[in-house]
Amino acid sequence: MTISGLKGRSLLSLRELSGDEIRELLAKAADLKERTALGVNVPALAGKNIALIFLKPSTRTRVSFVVASTQSGAHPEIFNGDDIRFGVKESVRDIARVFGRVFDGIMFRGYEHATVAEFAQYAGVPVWNGLCDSYHPTQVLADLLTLRENFGDLEGLPLTYVGDGRNNMAVTLAIAAAKLGLDLRILAPKPLQPDPELIKELLAGRESERARVLVTESPEEALSGSACVYGDVWVSMGEEDQTQERIDLLRDLKVTSDLMALTGREDSIYLHCLPAFHLLDTETAIAHPDIREVDDEVFEGAQSRVFDQSENRMHTAKALMQLTIAG
Repeated sequence: MTISGLKGRSLLSLRELSGDEIRELLAKAADLKERTALGVNVPALAGKNIALIFLKPSTRTRVSFVVASTQSGAHPEIFNGDDIRFGVKESVRDIARVFGRVFDGIMFRGYEHATVAEFAQYAGVPVWNGLCDSYHPTQVLADLLTLRENFGDLEGLPLTYVGDGRNNMAVTLAIAAAKLGLDLRILAPKPLQPDPELIKELLAGRESERARVLVTESPEEALSGSACVYGDVWVSMGEEDQTQERIDLLRDLKVTSDLMALTGREDSIYLHCLPAFHLLDTETAIAHPDIREVDDEVFEGAQSRVFDQSENRMHTAKALMQLTIAG
């Protein structure tokens, strides 16, 4: 599938892409992944320069975009918040225009969505949202590629997100469901359920009649027939003061083998955007043992595809950069 309409465009939330454009990105990523496995990297971005801006730190976003850039022939340059100091001595729009004059594409990982949207408005080159408080589109592209590898066609595929249904992952998965026809179930306690008006809006604009977003507190309803159980941390970066409250709300939704069995499918898989709390081997888990959102048995088990998913961050980043810069 070739649409050839992505050159020069930014990715801020997935809303700006059609379902067919997302499919084109996934097909490109799958092709590049096959080539990489054969030791063949396409230098489609030779001579290009890529800025990677991290107002929020990251492991997967950083390694995926650095390797994707270099394997594409481009030079990546990393900036953190102290390097740029948005809004301290220089406005977002001015910094965006400085970067846009010298870089061919920019990955921006920050906080408020309005900041990355303003940056993209003034940069004049493709800007890719590596995460903000509202959306995480580069992660969801990797999720979709992983689902495609395991199940083929995504239309009508049942997928269950377990956790805080208001967060950037749940919202971006809901956008993907409306675009591609996924049967998304969001399993969350009422205080952590997404805005019903948002779900109504997304479904009103759905591109497939098979698109569905069900929000429920019932594990049985959410998991029956589901091809994939998707986990996430219960406390996002910057919400540490809400740790005990989140544990109290979500402890009964910890992903265990018993919860996975509620899918009733032998081929169901487990995904997680990482990092995950599944052992008592981190400072956070030692301090709060009940914060572990998934049993180690599931995380390390035969149904887990979390490290395939993590690797796919790089392949989808490569496809995104090549299609939006080189076409």
